[in-house]
Amino acid sequence: MIITYFKRIIRTGFINFWRNGFLSFAALIVLTLSLSSFGVLIFGSAFGRTLIEEVKNKVDINVYFTLNAPETSILELKKTIENLPEVEKVEYVSREQALTSFKNKWKDNTLILQGLNEVGSNPFPAVLNIKAKEPSQYAGIANYLDGKDSLSKDGTAMVDKVNYNQNKLVIDRLGRIIPAVQKGGLIFAAILVVVAIIIIFNTIRLIIYNSKDEISVMKLVGASNSYIRGPFVMSGVMYGTISGILTLVVLGIFAFYSDLAIIKFAGVQGTQDFSLIVNVFSIYFKQNFGEIFSIIMGSGVVLGAISSYLAVRRYLNV
Repeated sequence: MIITYFKRIIRTGFINFWRNGFLSFAALIVLTLSLSSFGVLIFGSAFGRTLIEEVKNKVDINVYFTLNAPETSILELKKTIENLPEVEKVEYVSREQALTSFKNKWKDNTLILQGLNEVGSNPFPAVLNIKAKEPSQYAGIANYLDGKDSLSKDGTAMVDKVNYNQNKLVIDRLGRIIPAVQKGGLIFAAILVVVAIIIIFNTIRLIIYNSKDEISVMKLVGASNSYIRGPFVMSGVMYGTISGILTLVVLGIFAFYSDLAIIKFAGVQGTQDFSLIVNVFSIYFKQNFGEIFSIIMGSGVVLGAISSYLAVRRYLNV
């Protein structure tokens, strides 16, 4: 008896879905657009996080040492700085490494290499690249370095310069931008969810409006509210399922073909310039497909079912 009851509800739900051809198509379009906006929000958030992380990774404090600074003293200072709670990591670049890196970078420019050979000795200083856990912590590290006695050895200065002041503007702006972007993303997501629910609810309510006379007749002949409501909820689940599939296809196409479009739109030329952009969406889509599938399909089914459930309520009071 129960199985027959559910079979009738499912069958009637399918019939309602196909019978309202144009309105069903409109509901699918609205649901797909709403779910796609969720997907774009997911991708936008992923891209924003990637871009912010890349920018954060490129910001650091560089301590440039004098050419005669003892390497043992530099390594001692490196250990001391690594023990600071604000510091994520410290990279030591020796004079020889700096020279080799410079030669590799300009290996195709004979004029620059000739000028380097004329200098004779190695002109590059050793460097400590200090990376903080958060951009806001660079000021504390810089203050520590300014008051550190180890920056000199036997009364002789070891450090030529610390470039915090040169990067201070970028670091300060980054410290303000990151929290603002994160907070703005959450607010935008909440607004988007509310707008999507309102649009989907009204679209499905329009579909159910066409069946108000049928609902009234069924109610008058004694059909229960659950029996009347069931087929419409089933139709809503169908809207959500099909829209979810369409949305995943759209997001897949966007993920795998948007990189090139963004690069062309931005007018980027060199590989170093678009290294932050290329494959961000496609890699994220592949690595997080299960999560994206669950969010999109789950949102589609829930939005379709709940909107249908709420929209049919007003016609049950006969």
